[in-house]
Amino acid sequence: MEMWQDLLLLLKYLFLGVLQGFTEPIPISSSGHLVIVQQLFGVKAENDLSFEVLVNFGSLLAVLMIYRKDLIRITINGVNYITTRREPYQADFMFIIYLIIATIPAAVIGLLFEDQIAGVFGRAKMVGITLIITGIALWIIRNLRGSKNDGALTVKDALIVGFAQAVSLIPGISRSGATIVAAMLLGMKQETALRFSFLMFIPVSLGTLVLSIGDVVSNENFDALWIPYTIAFIASLIATYYSLRWFMNVMARGNLKYFAFYCFIVGFIAFIFIQG
Repeated sequence: MEMWQDLLLLLKYLFLGVLQGFTEPIPISSSGHLVIVQQLFGVKAENDLSFEVLVNFGSLLAVLMIYRKDLIRITINGVNYITTRREPYQADFMFIIYLIIATIPAAVIGLLFEDQIAGVFGRAKMVGITLIITGIALWIIRNLRGSKNDGALTVKDALIVGFAQAVSLIPGISRSGATIVAAMLLGMKQETALRFSFLMFIPVSLGTLVLSIGDVVSNENFDALWIPYTIAFIASLIATYYSLRWFMNVMARGNLKYFAFYCFIVGFIAFIFIQG
């Protein structure tokens, strides 16, 4: 019986890791899906903070792997611009500055109000409403084709996309969806919007990891659950990697409308049929 319970525990964390990892990069809200699954099936991690930190770290590593060439390029060119002030390096240097600016709104609002936001919007019916809002936003931009590339961005663009990322602290509002919608409404090319959105994810995720690592290490359940946590971490990393690769292809083909349909369907189901 105990062996069966251990197996069920491992399967639960595997499922939650895959769910978090797969939904993290695509515009359907990973946090919203976790709320729905927890309330619909009662499937919940034993220690929310440790689980969330580890699976988010898995997603972070996947994003770093996919965008490693971009990160290396803008870092080298940014340093070169600081040391030489040569114009060919300026665009990448400014791209770094805009990423830093865009990170500030979510960082500040998250530190001050994240618990209150989760308390107000962390119910399945509210997630249903916010998923429908996400779907409407995706439907609006489904056919947009912008012209702004990396070198054409402005401080205003960075701030607006940054505030869109802050709005995604609400469960059901997709982080990638909110930032990509804002970026494309500002006239960015799909490739630029996608890259800016996911490079923005890196400092926010790193900041969360640094601020939370002490709580994870001091978690009294960590020794007993390190195997399930490890499984969830690996599952999240792999699921995020392949999900983001798939989403990049979907964006290139201009098929965002299918994510809008999905958000409408799940949102209506959550709002109408789930109690709480």
